[in-house]
Amino acid sequence: MAGPTTAFWQERFERNETGWDRGSPSPQLTAWLDSGALTPCRIAVPGCGSGWEVAELARLGFEVTAIDYTQAAVDKTKARLSALGLKAEVVQADVLNYQPVMTFDAVYEQTCLCALHPDHWIPYARQLNQWLKPEGSLWVMFMQMLRPAATEEGLILGPPYHCDINAMRALFPENAWRWPKPPYAKVPHPKLAHELALQLKRI
Repeated sequence: MAGPTTAFWQERFERNETGWDRGSPSPQLTAWLDSGALTPCRIAVPGCGSGWEVAELARLGFEVTAIDYTQAAVDKTKARLSALGLKAEVVQADVLNYQPVMTFDAVYEQTCLCALHPDHWIPYARQLNQWLKPEGSLWVMFMQMLRPAATEEGLILGPPYHCDINAMRALFPENAWRWPKPPYAKVPHPKLAHELALQLKRI
């Protein structure tokens, strides 16, 4: 398998080298929730990490399924939920193989895509399409991580991998997904670059 392994991510958690972790739910998730754009439903959170967003969604009454293939992430998410007296399904699984018992109304995709090597983006996008009900929503944060060696020499550098918006439009084509018109919300990250946030609707 190209890209980071389970052992790579486990070691990052054990060494507390989790620069993607804000220490709180994403401000963009909070904005979507506060505006009423995202309301309680059956939702998946792939690559759940430390579980900040999982806990926030569970707190607000969502039926949440959190997915991560690293034991440390699963343990952290379960511990966070337990400490807050919240409930969610937390599954240790590879997102490229995971199959839900029931389809979801929504998927919250924040850090999973940019953590996967681009060789796996097509099967992952196919998975997201299959997980969602027709007209289901993909609430997505496309990581913008430009590096000179990538743009000038074509090197594939990451994680996090740069999610170029033109590549994302090819990955989530308009014959399968309904795209909003740009510009998209730019979400700063204190330790990385920034993300572009938008809602895609499965056709």
